Amino acid sequence: MPPLPIIIDCDPGQDDAINLLLAFASPEAVRVLAVTTVAGNVPVELTQRNARLVCELAEREDVPVHAGCARPLMVSPLTAEHVHGDTGIDGLPVHEPAMPLQPLHAVDFLVETLLATDEPITLVATGPLTNLALALARDPGIARGIERIVLMGGAMREAGNITPCAEFNMRADPHAADMVLRSGVPIVMLGLDVTHELLVTRTRLARMKAIGNPVARAAHDMLAFSERYDLAKYGKDGAPLHDPCTMAWLLRPDLFRTRACHVAIETGSPLTLGHSVVDFWNVEAGPRHVQWAHEVDAEGFFDLLFERLARFSVVSCAVTG
Repeated sequence: MPPLPIIIDCDPGQDDAINLLLAFASPEAVRVLAVTTVAGNVPVELTQRNARLVCELAEREDVPVHAGCARPLMVSPLTAEHVHGDTGIDGLPVHEPAMPLQPLHAVDFLVETLLATDEPITLVATGPLTNLALALARDPGIARGIERIVLMGGAMREAGNITPCAEFNMRADPHAADMVLRSGVPIVMLGLDVTHELLVTRTRLARMKAIGNPVARAAHDMLAFSERYDLAKYGKDGAPLHDPCTMAWLLRPDLFRTRACHVAIETGSPLTLGHSVVDFWNVEAGPRHVQWAHEVDAEGFFDLLFERLARFSVVSCAVTG
């Protein structure tokens, strides 16, 4: 089969960066048409720069990067420098990339691309869903150009990681998440219920570093920084690795167990804003429009990640040089 055409919408973030690297290392499986960025882990001025830095790290300057929305639709901006550092990708040397930022706004790019495509495109979303929601609102006809949306977000058993009952991406723009989930587009949702099983333990970090190429070393350094917060928070021997579960699902869906569920996002309650209401047992009559991931083969996931990181050249790395 030809590679699956995808667009990655993200807010890098160390885990978004690892997800991009996983995609770039899998050209036989996916064809990355573009990267679009949104405000989330850090402001959009930094997420677009970070995406270009990761493209340069992977020697994929051919992939265009488009900056998108600078704030959520209705709530105050929420960022996560306390996890990701002031740059969003602390652990990686940061400079202004030589690779240019594309002039077209991410929402405009999504609308134009999805209306014009002859083959449905898979959208991989690892940040707040602001760009996707505005694109769907501007022209609902783009849904015909979307094969599915594979997103990292939400929680059921694991409750929340930014409030007691909300996962960060859903809480950062709950109204956008609500719009996307009600769009009718097929959705695969990989939330904290699986990502909290994907722990970057000391053993796994050492295994990543031992791969030896510059990209794997950069991945190690980013995760060694970002996990310090979650190690203290959760008290486990490793921090969760969130966003790469989206690419892992595309590459190896057999690593996950999913269930067709109705999922809604709370937008009205100050107490539970951004909460993911997952009808796991189908007790109500709503459409089962989301494939909700609830189990993952953690060892298989990390085997896949390490195998793909090992594909990168041992010769050059512009960012870590």
